Amino acid sequence: MIVFYDVNGNGLQDGDEHAVVPGATVQILNQTAQSVAATGLATLHVAAGSWTASIKTLPAYYEAGPAVAVSVPIADGKPVRLPATLPIGKNRPNIYMAFGDSITDGDGSTDETGYRNRLQSKLDEWFGAGRIENQAIGGTRSHEGADRIRRSLSNTDPAYSLILYGTNDWNDSHCRNDFPCFTVDSLRTMVRAAKDIHSLPVLSTIIPCNTGFDARTPPSRNQWVKAMDDLIVQMAQKEGAVVADSYTAFMAVPDFHTLFSDHVHPNDDGYDILAQVWFDAITRPSGGSALSRGLPTLLPPPGSFPENVPEDPADVPRAPRWEAQTRSGR
Repeated sequence: MIVFYDVNGNGLQDGDEHAVVPGATVQILNQTAQSVAATGLATLHVAAGSWTASIKTLPAYYEAGPAVAVSVPIADGKPVRLPATLPIGKNRPNIYMAFGDSITDGDGSTDETGYRNRLQSKLDEWFGAGRIENQAIGGTRSHEGADRIRRSLSNTDPAYSLILYGTNDWNDSHCRNDFPCFTVDSLRTMVRAAKDIHSLPVLSTIIPCNTGFDARTPPSRNQWVKAMDDLIVQMAQKEGAVVADSYTAFMAVPDFHTLFSDHVHPNDDGYDILAQVWFDAITRPSGGSALSRGLPTLLPPPGSFPENVPEDPADVPRAPRWEAQTRSGR
């Protein structure tokens, strides 16, 4: 059996529907199997007879199409095809909008694409299709992202919105002294904006900083990041958004400082981890995940993150390179 992405929802794999859905669990009688990468093929061995084949689990946001009647042995030898759909409205199938600041833009990576090309290769190999469109502006904070996301969504019409914001919020003294400031509310606005146009939001936790690199990265900065991430996860759960837990993936590396090119930007190894975290969030079966880390979380008292950190010149927004990339895909 082949599990395919039924773009138009007609239950048939039409000639232009090449994307498949690996990682889906299919079932006939009491037997199950998982569809595999690139082909979407799942193999079951059942006795001769007339049966019903159905999809039992799928990656996040996918919805199973109707069950399919199967006569075994299959007369023409062609695999049975099981449809799965995505509720993306009029957005473009297999398009992923990368939305964020300079980390999304790829600062610190040798090819200047950060996680984007790495993730695109994984998605293309896994599903048979997938293109990342960059909508990043370096130096911006989450409230600025909330202000511009609807324009970016309109420019790209993405099936998925990959949102990574909050790193630069630390540089706002209000965010350090009046936690949690505007970060969670801004991210909630982004998630809801994506959902409003039927783009599927995947929300990353804020990655840790490279503590000790210089005066901009005191230990309390990562305490702030962890406390904020706990609130981000809770918000995402309430909003029904998939979480890509980048913070936990970085901190799982024994010396996570080796993942950075400077005080906050990952190096190639760090971007490899980011690409894998995004990929796992997009492809893992619905219902399984790393969505909880000791909830609920108590808010730290005001003034818990008091360091007077100098403003980072690198955090001043640059000219928006993404405008030239609208709909180009690369």
